[in-house]
Amino acid sequence: MKRALDIAKDRAIYVVLLVMVIFFAIANKNFLTMNNMLNVAKQVSIYGIASVGMTYVILLGGIDLSIGSIISFINIVTAYFMVNMGMNPWLAVILSLVICTILGFANGWIIAEIKMPPLIVTFASQTILAGFAYIICNGRPISRFDEAFLWIGQGYVGPIPAPIIFMIIAFAIGAFILVKTYFGRYFYALGGNEEAAELSGIRVKRVKYLVYALSGLFAGIAGIVMLSRANTAQPNAGLGYEFDVITCVVLGGVSVNGGSGKISNVIAGVLIIGVLANGMILMNVSSYMQMVVKGLILLLAVGFDCVQQANLLKAKKAA
Repeated sequence: MKRALDIAKDRAIYVVLLVMVIFFAIANKNFLTMNNMLNVAKQVSIYGIASVGMTYVILLGGIDLSIGSIISFINIVTAYFMVNMGMNPWLAVILSLVICTILGFANGWIIAEIKMPPLIVTFASQTILAGFAYIICNGRPISRFDEAFLWIGQGYVGPIPAPIIFMIIAFAIGAFILVKTYFGRYFYALGGNEEAAELSGIRVKRVKYLVYALSGLFAGIAGIVMLSRANTAQPNAGLGYEFDVITCVVLGGVSVNGGSGKISNVIAGVLIIGVLANGMILMNVSSYMQMVVKGLILLLAVGFDCVQQANLLKAKKAA
């Protein structure tokens, strides 16, 4: 019985997703069509890709507010390489991903070495990168990309849009790192108890470098997919994306205190945000009310996590 309850609790996020799908399917007959379902998955592909890196960061008990600005910055930098400098699209993509990985690494280095709070470091990075994005393009959009590059965001593999394929690959890689590598075990160890992890021989600083570098890399991949989908680079393209991604991750059961969570539930969190946004649009809910709903969902998800952690602490003390 206890095992059945544990399984039900572990999969509760999927029950919530199913209930939402049923509700919107009843509310609007166009919701459950194949085209709309693919559209939902395509719309959340940016969140999904970026959420992998954010999952690692939150598992450590950290936060990365810079990913929205990394998305905007990489939009502009990649477009500038291709259009203004005439660089080969694939070389531009590779170089841009290296840059965003270095930016993430820099966040991790400052957090680990100088011991500044992740909230402050990544908020400062957010502001700096947003400013650089505007400086590079003088506040103007950049467009006219090569057709080969546009396939990343607009192409198809059979009936499946390419952004969905990239999201699935990102989730698969993210899950593999957590489940099958010793790095993944280190992420959980640091989030559970950093001091104990260090005493057990884990190189805590290096793990933080790696986690924030991965966060930058996945945010960069998300930015590339967004750029290709939109076919134009805007200096504010990723504005506010960090909060949506954090909502997806926390809603997916990754504890804000670190040490617990998994990619499979984050996938459900991403899909819930996508289904909710799409369903509200089909029901003609205003964009302002959608913001209210997303904020409430984040508040409820974090509140639920805090209650769970408090109950777990009481149970440990009682034992």
